[in-house]
Amino acid sequence: MNLNLRQAIIQRMQDKNNEELQDVIEDSIDGEERVLPGLGVLFEIIWKHSEAGLQDQMVTTLKEHLA
Repeated sequence: MNLNLRQAIIQRMQDKNNEELQDVIEDSIDGEERVLPGLGVLFEIIWKHSEAGLQDQMVTTLKEHLA
């Protein structure tokens, strides 16, 4: 079975409940750099399934905290 990194991360997260997903996110933030691709995949899913207003809010939040 050939899985790319994105598919492998999604497959690994599919059976987790809300608390487990939150734990994965919180444990990954400020963690080792090797977990960054996983956070990127999770953000991609959030972004693709968010309405334009929420996307604008996320971009604004990001912009405010990059300064």
